[in-house]
Amino acid sequence: MQGAEIGWIAAIIVGGLAGWFAEMFMKSGTGIFMNIVLGIVGASLANFLLGLFGVALGGWVGYLIAGFIGACILIFLWRAIRGRA
Repeated sequence: MQGAEIGWIAAIIVGGLAGWFAEMFMKSGTGIFMNIVLGIVGASLANFLLGLFGVALGGWVGYLIAGFIGACILIFLWRAIRGRA
């Protein structure tokens, strides 16, 4: 989150929004706490994956986009793992 250059409060708010957008897009039905977790962890995951390709997203909008992409990836992976078990 230091690369995104936003504070912890903003990370929670933007992460919650990103998780909520991903929840609506993927129709996962998670709660508000899980949306925040998905958004923040998803942003870290997406920033790492995008960094492997030389893409860097910064600021609020970049964190929101990365959080959305990462949260969608996490929801997809969770469904794939849960479906096989």
